[in-house]
Amino acid sequence: MLAYLIRRLFAVIIMVLVVLLATFTVFFMLPKWAGQDIAVLFAGKATGAEQIEGIRTKLGLDDPLLVQFWDFIKGIPMGRDYVNGTDVTHCPAPCFGYSFRTEAPVWETLKDALPVTAALAAGACVLWLVAGVATGVISALKRGTIWDRSAMTIALGGVSLPVFFTGMIAMGIFVHQLGWVKIADSLSTDDSIDVWLQTLILPWIVLAFLNAAMYARLTRATMLEVLGEDYIRTARAKGLGEATVIRKHALRSAMTPILTVFGLDLGVLMGGAVLTESTFNLPGLGLEAVRAISSKDLPVILGVTLFAALAIAIANLVVDLLYAVIDPRVRLG
Repeated sequence: MLAYLIRRLFAVIIMVLVVLLATFTVFFMLPKWAGQDIAVLFAGKATGAEQIEGIRTKLGLDDPLLVQFWDFIKGIPMGRDYVNGTDVTHCPAPCFGYSFRTEAPVWETLKDALPVTAALAAGACVLWLVAGVATGVISALKRGTIWDRSAMTIALGGVSLPVFFTGMIAMGIFVHQLGWVKIADSLSTDDSIDVWLQTLILPWIVLAFLNAAMYARLTRATMLEVLGEDYIRTARAKGLGEATVIRKHALRSAMTPILTVFGLDLGVLMGGAVLTESTFNLPGLGLEAVRAISSKDLPVILGVTLFAALAIAIANLVVDLLYAVIDPRVRLG
């Protein structure tokens, strides 16, 4: 297990480095191909030529691309100094550069937005995992009944509806029409738990409904396949109770593909739920990415992209380790 963990960690590091190289090249080469100067994007068009040249020197934009990439990589764990003659700006680790829009360190921007995204992901994923798996298991056990058909019809509708449509409808009914839910204009760690719950409860439910629908369909299909296996018939022939057969044998085997999808979904969500946060105006990583894209704030876009890649890589690593806990066949393999 230790050797496997070391190999997976090495693979994660390689993947993150590849993503770093690809995203850095795209974000710093595309503006040049489009005829845009990154120094002008940082300083604004009203800045004089001398100031723009100073910014170009300070950011190291005249250096070869590989040198810029190495300075960026080195700055993440060690920090970085931006130097233009006697003008020195120290960017503390982890250094992802400075925002073109706010001139604040990118890490500070990500750190402020991360709690909102983490809270949204944690609440929604618990709801959709419990509701989706439970609905799928019951539908598989009651195959062909009214419950099964009704649940799968609702699940099909949930899979088909986009989050911005469902979110707008939910806000129109529960926020503006009925007034059952209050959504704060902003969220911060200084706000009370009540404010966080009131603001996040509706996004949790909307996001959980859309994802639970997919998990219900996946769980039902997997459970129906597992229930037809020989070892399930053997367990029943030994006289084991139906609840034991379902819980200890069928559900554990059926959880493997569900866990795979869950790891990917959670990693993507931790990287920023763009549509959900934009719909409900939640100041998380997704909304920050939208604002950065609209203002061509390349360092923030790069920072969000790298954080999302790291979140997906870590989620997949955890999922691989959990396989052996859930399914004994993985340990034997």
